[in-house]
Amino acid sequence: MSQQYGRIVCPRLGGPEVLVVGQGNLRDAGPGEVRVRVLAAGVAWADCMMRRGTYPDQPKTPFTPGYDVVGVVDQQGSGAESYEVGQMVMALTVRGGYAEYAYVPEAELTPLPAGIDPAEAVCLVLNYVTAYQLLHRAITLRPGDTILVHSAAGGVGTALLELAKLDGIRVLGTASKAKHALVAKLGGEPIDYRNERFEGAVQRLTDGKGVAAAFDSIGGWHWLRSRRCVRRGGTVVGFGSQGAGKMEAGASAVLSWLWPGRRFTFYSVTGVKKRHPEWFREDLAMLVGLLAQGRIAPIIGARLPWQKAAEANRMLEEGSVQGKIVLLFG
Repeated sequence: MSQQYGRIVCPRLGGPEVLVVGQGNLRDAGPGEVRVRVLAAGVAWADCMMRRGTYPDQPKTPFTPGYDVVGVVDQQGSGAESYEVGQMVMALTVRGGYAEYAYVPEAELTPLPAGIDPAEAVCLVLNYVTAYQLLHRAITLRPGDTILVHSAAGGVGTALLELAKLDGIRVLGTASKAKHALVAKLGGEPIDYRNERFEGAVQRLTDGKGVAAAFDSIGGWHWLRSRRCVRRGGTVVGFGSQGAGKMEAGASAVLSWLWPGRRFTFYSVTGVKKRHPEWFREDLAMLVGLLAQGRIAPIIGARLPWQKAAEANRMLEEGSVQGKIVLLFG
């Protein structure tokens, strides 16, 4: 009888309640593959999109969600010789991370120095790489620039606040009133979008000049509102929203044409990783260095046992948690 391991399964599309605890057969790592014993898995908005059937590259049910993981090498397949058994590693799995074991191509792994908290490290793989590449790969910013960040108290939002502060960039961040203290603590200037139109707040806080860039993960008509905040020559950067991925091919050119003097661009971490895999490796390694030096400190809003993945998804959709939600494995 084959050995089994625990995992979360999405047997059908729907709300968080469809996620159930299941099992998988523990197999050997294949050629060029590494079997990773998962220590921490991040909970991402993309997981919720897949569960509801709105992700651009939608997997068929049943599937195991899980976009990003940190773990230790448990077994190497033939030809996989870069990592030692027991070595800590990180990976952008996209799917399969909500499991006690993950099977990852060796080339997709990034080493992690021993002694780093796996829960903090997993925040880097998706959230901080996204934030760093938004600031440094998607557009060009200079110290002293002012930017607008929506959902500033979320996983990517808090990462943007930390990294922008290191670069000397001023951040205006939309968040509900209860999350303003965190935004301010991380160096941002909070905007209560529920009680004030953020467009007016941006104009007031910039003396009518507008921002150099607006980072908008909400999408749709919200992009048009963000456009009103951007100064001439500035950029609206769309990312992570439910409709954005399907629009990536044509949205940038069309919206830039519709907005004379301003530009629209769409960012996808998986799209950039596919085109420039070396960027992902370089940027993640650099972020690991910042974490090891104590220059960044990811905000973890909740650490939950992996069996509570349904609750974690519900918390994320409700927006009740500040920072990143992390599932932990024993």
